[in-house]
Amino acid sequence: MTGVCGERLLRLVSANVNGIRAAARRGGLDWLAAQQADVLCLQEVRADDEQLAAALDAGGFAGWHVAHTPAGAKGRAGVAVVSRLPALAVRMHVPGFEDAGRWIETDIDTAAGPVTVVSTYVHTGEAQTPRQDEKLRFLGAMTYRMGALAADDARLAVVCGDLNVAHRQEDLRNWKGNLGRAGCLPQERAALDTWFAGGWVDVHRQLVGEGPGPYTWWTWRGQAFDTDTGWRIDYQLATPALARRAVAVSVGRAPTYAQRWSDHAAVVVDYALAAPT
Repeated sequence: MTGVCGERLLRLVSANVNGIRAAARRGGLDWLAAQQADVLCLQEVRADDEQLAAALDAGGFAGWHVAHTPAGAKGRAGVAVVSRLPALAVRMHVPGFEDAGRWIETDIDTAAGPVTVVSTYVHTGEAQTPRQDEKLRFLGAMTYRMGALAADDARLAVVCGDLNVAHRQEDLRNWKGNLGRAGCLPQERAALDTWFAGGWVDVHRQLVGEGPGPYTWWTWRGQAFDTDTGWRIDYQLATPALARRAVAVSVGRAPTYAQRWSDHAAVVVDYALAAPT
């Protein structure tokens, strides 16, 4: 796409769609199409390849390049990278989670050179249960892979997705009330600390500064959305070489509760394709 000053941009939209077919029924694909993105990173697709292709074709994305890894359990998880630009390579999964449908990475051909784009979904977990143990193992597998991706200082790479972790107090409206619960545990937040210490940049925070918020998830129940009692758990994390190219970020919060098509809001980032000065 082209920016207001004529600069060439790569617009990347990351969204937990809560099921691609449900999102389509609620108007989510119309909203995504209106963003004029170059690349979509989708989480919780909850569909097989044919169902995803049908939904995308009907939603205005016919002819786009689709990389998708569904979960082995039908109707669960699933992540995808959908791009109007060609994919040079696709790599699925992280070791130990080959059937989880939680990680896919593609090398996208752009005017700035290849950009590695990851779509990932970290499940919610539940403190002091096997589900939480699995979540921590997955975060550990992500740490290993992200370390490899960031080893090349010049690499243009971004990890997008629903991480189900509020990193800091500014990322969660009811911080004290959620301490000790999944999504706000010290071990989870420590994983993000490790990524940032390894060079990854939280593009949202880089561009908008300190919070609170803007949040990206609100429960469907009660008045949480109307009172903006939310969590910031959806991220775009970029290597320094790509983060320097980030010029704009927005969160696609629905105007009203009735217009929500997911319990998440998409994170939209524009990256400049021209080398930063």
